Amino acid sequence: MKTPPLKVHSNKGRLFVYTLATGAIFAGGFFGLQYFPGFLPSLTTYKSQFIAQGSGLSPKAEKVMHLKTPEPLKAIYMSQCVVGTKDFRQDLVDLIKRTELNAVVIDIKDYTGKIAFETDNPKLKNSVSGDCGATDMKNFILSLHDDGIYVIGRVTVFQDPYMTKTRPDLAVKKKSDNDIVWKDYKGLSFVDVGAREHWDYIIEIAKEAYGIGYDEINFDYIRFPSDGDMKDIDYTYSRGKTKAEVLREFFSYLHDNLKSLGVIVSADLFGMTTTNTDDLNIGQILEYGLMYFDYVSPMVYPSHYPPNFNNWKNPNLYPGEVVSFSMGKAVERALATSTTLNLINSIPIASTTPQLYTKPVWDKLKLRPWLQDFQYGGTYGPKEVRAQIDATYSVGLTSWMLWAPSNRYTESALLK
Repeated sequence: MKTPPLKVHSNKGRLFVYTLATGAIFAGGFFGLQYFPGFLPSLTTYKSQFIAQGSGLSPKAEKVMHLKTPEPLKAIYMSQCVVGTKDFRQDLVDLIKRTELNAVVIDIKDYTGKIAFETDNPKLKNSVSGDCGATDMKNFILSLHDDGIYVIGRVTVFQDPYMTKTRPDLAVKKKSDNDIVWKDYKGLSFVDVGAREHWDYIIEIAKEAYGIGYDEINFDYIRFPSDGDMKDIDYTYSRGKTKAEVLREFFSYLHDNLKSLGVIVSADLFGMTTTNTDDLNIGQILEYGLMYFDYVSPMVYPSHYPPNFNNWKNPNLYPGEVVSFSMGKAVERALATSTTLNLINSIPIASTTPQLYTKPVWDKLKLRPWLQDFQYGGTYGPKEVRAQIDATYSVGLTSWMLWAPSNRYTESALLK
């Protein structure tokens, strides 16, 4: 599509850029963008750094600015409660500005199932959190953009205690009593992955978040449950299909409904999806993520690997080695021209003589791992955190994200 001409005028120190287009391209004829002075030196640079999206979203999205995904991307995570605590969140913004970091992942919908920002969308307004979140989320995102910080919104998808309470008919149930919602060992409940009504709800959240300025939507807990009484579990909406098949259909549905709007989408997967060719009994297969998402983030936390993984008695003692081995395998699989997985029928092949199937070659830079910056199973200080970052580079990758549930990060592991 040809780029429409641009018209520019200033207003109170801010530059407004309007893309003039025909009604065949954008309903209404034009849409506006905000540009903050001092961030970019020229309109040419502006065009290469910012992406405008307005058509197909809510009216509020018509004047929203989105930053182009940085390459490389270096991010930290910010929880829903922290984003609503101005002093704490400012500490993290200052950390980003002092260091090599250039992006932040902020919860949109967290493990509670509640949404972090206010909305008048009738499909979502009852889901807004009364405990955490930010009433000024749109303005906060604008301020992050003003500092050149890329903003990713994280959506916890199928782990959702709020939805299973309000809509228990969509929940994973007990096999022994199908009227009772199943819960894992932490007491958390899940929506059945096959419940398509929930898919539409998730897409509604993604559109709303993108409409207030989030640059990218990141989907987490895109899986079947992994711990709990797995012998007493039933999936009403997923019967008759493999878990991998149901999850792939969900991935495809997200892609078809969001990519046409220009939304950048990413997925968080278990770390061992890079080394396992089965679905880990949760439905996740690396190739299916690479097929449908712009970016895939395996959670290669060394503490989450079992003893003797790759002959390391305690993987915590080898943080760099775990990341380089795991992400190295991911790179190999992205670049491979064939696989033993049937990527047409979504069925993993379990055979002593597996049949090979051709596959596309995906850009390895679609891979950007979550790295560990928290104390669990071992000591994670500057040396261990930096070892994981350097290991990411060692296999030809450029981007990474740090996870710390406390939202306190090891600054001395980062370059200035």
